[in-house]
Amino acid sequence: MRQRLSSEPDRYRGRRRVPTPPRSRYAVVVTSAFVGAGVVALGAASQLPDAKAVNPTVLQNLEEAASTGDALAARNADGQRASRGEQRDSEVKITEEQAEADAWRLPLEDFQFTSAYGVRFGKLHAGIDLAAPEGTPYKAVHAGVVTAAGHNGGYGYAITIRHPDGTEMIYAHSRRLLVKAGDTVKAGQVIGQVGNTGYSYGTHLHLEVHVKGAPTDPIVFLREHGVDIKLQIESPYGELAAS
Repeated sequence: MRQRLSSEPDRYRGRRRVPTPPRSRYAVVVTSAFVGAGVVALGAASQLPDAKAVNPTVLQNLEEAASTGDALAARNADGQRASRGEQRDSEVKITEEQAEADAWRLPLEDFQFTSAYGVRFGKLHAGIDLAAPEGTPYKAVHAGVVTAAGHNGGYGYAITIRHPDGTEMIYAHSRRLLVKAGDTVKAGQVIGQVGNTGYSYGTHLHLEVHVKGAPTDPIVFLREHGVDIKLQIESPYGELAAS
């Protein structure tokens, strides 16, 4: 064996191994930390109010406030739904009323066109004649106000209705009148019965239209409002359909 000379430098001189602490020390430290945290948490929890210790009056007030809020929210929701429902009903009503105001109708359900507007026997026949059995109900062609209802010379028992646009319509030779002066009528409302009164040659309805006080051809006038006498066609929307 080679012996180390005393003069040979010791390569390990000056290098020391650091002693490692036993693991049990770390376990003690960690355990102490957890224990300390638990103590702190328990201390903090002990400072929180116990739910059982809360004043019952406070709990009751909170519950009543929540119930009141729910009730108010429900009432508000019901009120909003009712308001929307009323608005829809109002819109529908306005639409129906407007449709009734704009409607133009045939005066009779069934009739025979017997005489046109124009000169007849050297005189102006200022309207048209629609033959139908005596007592047949006839209707207002358009909405308006009855300005005259009664016996009117050669017209016999007649009705005059003024429309919102100022035009007037005369229904003549009636057997019976079902409206009186001052009444407001709607399009399609029954206002009288076909007859043979006045200067008449057979039971029929004589229909005249006056625009600005002057008679005009009812065939042309009514056709412009969606009613065709010769074809016996009517429109519930008047001029809308005609256009």
